[in-house]
Amino acid sequence: MKKGYVPKGERKKILFLCDDIRLHSGIGTMAREIVLNTAQHYNWVNLGAAVKHPDQGKAFDLSDEINTQIGISDSDVKVIPWSGYGDNNIIRQILAQENPDAILHFTDPRYWTWLYRMEKEIRTKIPMIFYTIWDDLPYPMYNRDFYRSDDLLLCISKQTKNLVENVLKDFPKEDWQTQYVPHGIDDKKFFPIINDLEFEVFKDKFFKEKEYDFVVFWNNRNIRRKNPGDVVTAWKIFTDQLTKEQAERCLLIMHTDPVDGNGTDIPAVIDTICDPKKNKVKFTNGKCEEKYLNYYYNMADAQFMMTDNEGWGLSLTEGIIAGNMAIAPVQGGMQDQMRFEDENGEWINFNTEFPTNSNGQYRNHGEWAIPMFPKTRSLKGSPPTPYIYATQVDIEDAGLALLKCYKLGRKEINRRGLKGREWLLSDESRMTAKGMGQNFIENINVLFEKWEPVEKFSIEKVDEGYTTFNPNAVQYTADFKQKVKEILS
Repeated sequence: MKKGYVPKGERKKILFLCDDIRLHSGIGTMAREIVLNTAQHYNWVNLGAAVKHPDQGKAFDLSDEINTQIGISDSDVKVIPWSGYGDNNIIRQILAQENPDAILHFTDPRYWTWLYRMEKEIRTKIPMIFYTIWDDLPYPMYNRDFYRSDDLLLCISKQTKNLVENVLKDFPKEDWQTQYVPHGIDDKKFFPIINDLEFEVFKDKFFKEKEYDFVVFWNNRNIRRKNPGDVVTAWKIFTDQLTKEQAERCLLIMHTDPVDGNGTDIPAVIDTICDPKKNKVKFTNGKCEEKYLNYYYNMADAQFMMTDNEGWGLSLTEGIIAGNMAIAPVQGGMQDQMRFEDENGEWINFNTEFPTNSNGQYRNHGEWAIPMFPKTRSLKGSPPTPYIYATQVDIEDAGLALLKCYKLGRKEINRRGLKGREWLLSDESRMTAKGMGQNFIENINVLFEKWEPVEKFSIEKVDEGYTTFNPNAVQYTADFKQKVKEILS
């Protein structure tokens, strides 16, 4: 019997508002893993979003497919496709037809303003759950009313959990209502490949039977905040430090659309700054199924990222669980994946005084990681989200991080990569899909046990009890503090 199994007729039903779980977006991928790893315990209805969804107006029963994948006979999983994330009319229809026991939604709360306008209507009958993440400081006080309107906040990163708790400090929730639930990867889909002839044939064809000493994989969308131009520039800086013969045996693989209006023309960048014989870059052949994506991870020594405003970094997790080393900025959930340690050797947690490790307060980390500490911070914003730091890694620092990894040699890189996988599989990290599913079950079951319906309306004085100033909004590096002392002395 599958762990946590509950017979179909005895299960709670959850309405899941997010991307269509059949799609391969980051949200769709994680939502699918949540459903696959909890379908033995809950019944699911997914209002499945996509841009101009071609299947809107239909409904699809995925129960047979889910049964086959997870090894039970009575799952109950339905997808209702929709263009965009929905509106109050479709939600009222689904609530009436499906009679769910809770609503779970996933992604930026600004997509759900219409949902929060009807939160009292919903929460007098059933609870609302938010699988939430926030990328960086300062504390996003503009999210406070969203967070207040949820009965359970499942936080993807440790930094997110601290951000949420500080935003809600004037309106604190019970401890059980704000919990850390990191993303989890299916270790049966992404894993180190040993003695597989089909993989070897695939690799030889991709490499054109050329041997490489050091292969780096970049698996991201070609959008501005992923900084693809910086990735290529850092690769050039790294390979320029090698001899011609050494550089020729190094390869950067970019799994992305080479040209995208939301990003840049990467081939134009490569043509302008890279020597094709010394700074080698190769693109994959478009989108691929998970089997072949795992092949790419297994062809690589390290997963490389230079993004800013990265909440989690899903490809980093996939790379680590496949046995790659991780070269990435110290920000968001990537800090979790590097397993920084405090002065007691414990995996760090964040609090009001220590809301981020991007300033380098702690330097010890998992040996599978080569962290890159940001060189610059800039406060960005827009009217809906007035402020958020964009921290950025320097291209020379990134080149040096690549060089540091290269100098370890393949044997040591493989050893460290496997250490990373070992940790992701551990009870401490809970970053497998199975661990994530169990995390969801444990926390949602507590919600069902303790939740009480809210009143139909409440009255508040909006000019009282609302703190916006936070004295710790700006964090200073040790280097900055030392320079201040020198100047003022």
